[in-house]
Amino acid sequence: MAATQKVESLSSKSREYRDSDEEESNTVTMFDVLHGGTKEKIVLQRLIVAAPLPHDLGDGTEIGARYEKFKFQLSKKYVCENMTGLLLIYPSCLLHVIESSREVLLSVLEDCSSLDAPKVVSMTHNLQSRLFQQWSYKVLNADHGPGNARDLLEEEESTETLVCTVLSALHKLADQLETSKKALPGPVLDENPELIVPQKVLQKLLAQEDLHTPERHLQMYCSPLHISMDFGQVIRSRVLTSV
Repeated sequence: MAATQKVESLSSKSREYRDSDEEESNTVTMFDVLHGGTKEKIVLQRLIVAAPLPHDLGDGTEIGARYEKFKFQLSKKYVCENMTGLLLIYPSCLLHVIESSREVLLSVLEDCSSLDAPKVVSMTHNLQSRLFQQWSYKVLNADHGPGNARDLLEEEESTETLVCTVLSALHKLADQLETSKKALPGPVLDENPELIVPQKVLQKLLAQEDLHTPERHLQMYCSPLHISMDFGQVIRSRVLTSV
């Protein structure tokens, strides 16, 4: 009997220590907040969408303000699921990068119906880190961007290469943001126009037929799983776009 009580006492203390360690590991200190050490409470995903814009749009600030309002609405609906990213508004098209949870990204995909012929450039799951620490938008004019955009357009014909060009430019921008210690990418892009994804690359991407529309992507994303009992494999009915 005494031995049983001793085992139960040790087990109880072990649970207390384990609970204490778990509570400590989940605690976010002020140091973490100030130095960017906060832990993600969500499964982080990244969505990149491109879409053409009408010629009579004006200076583009209206669409930027519209998405700023939409982001605010999402932040109220999904309180603990911070949305970061970048919206680049060109004279003829836009490029939108969104980093957040699955639910937020699905809401953004559903909202894309308000755009004219949008395309999903990339959808990446289970990210380890964010490219951007805040969400912001920047309106670009025809003079923004690298000077060799025509050469880029001639060299990069395949969809895969064009998508890689977009992703490479975004990662270089994120690296420059970290190096310069600036919170928003706008000033960094002003100082380093070569980091801007060329508008002609996006125009070329929007002409590719193998890129999915948000509606098509949602259909694939929400499609049921087919389970093969013979091979013990779980196969999604359609392949998701993920670069």
